[in-house]
Amino acid sequence: MSIEKVRQYFQPLGREQDILEFETSSATVELAAQAAGVIPARIAKTLSFLVDEGCVLIVTAGDAKIDNSKFKAMFHTKAKMLSPEQVYSFTGHAVGGVCPFANPDGVRTYLDVSLQRFETVFPAAGSSNSAIQLTCDELAEYSHSLGWIDVCKGWQETP
Repeated sequence: MSIEKVRQYFQPLGREQDILEFETSSATVELAAQAAGVIPARIAKTLSFLVDEGCVLIVTAGDAKIDNSKFKAMFHTKAKMLSPEQVYSFTGHAVGGVCPFANPDGVRTYLDVSLQRFETVFPAAGSSNSAIQLTCDELAEYSHSLGWIDVCKGWQETP
């Protein structure tokens, strides 16, 4: 089970007990926000794309949307989201629980600047009813992010 992989991933960091497991689904931004008791923008959603025949994960704020022109400028290809089967094949996480933790080698993770306006955010933790509250610095460290990028739109209006 994917959440167990994530729990094991956080164990050496002393953070496995910080994983929140909800009685209800947190598979969408809206459901995750309700379960965590926060505004949807603070949900750190992990989007998966096919780039150069490999998987790229981009973690964005819950209210952000991929800007196709920014994505193409960054990755030199059109934004093509993975199918649910491809997501699971590349990451071992099912859609609804995809997260930037405990992913196989070769999966590249980036963080979108839309998250930086919050002190803490809530990415999923490997299942459709889990999350973990992290600062942006912790998210960058624990996700082994390759950096902060700006590939989203629609969030700048949100305080």
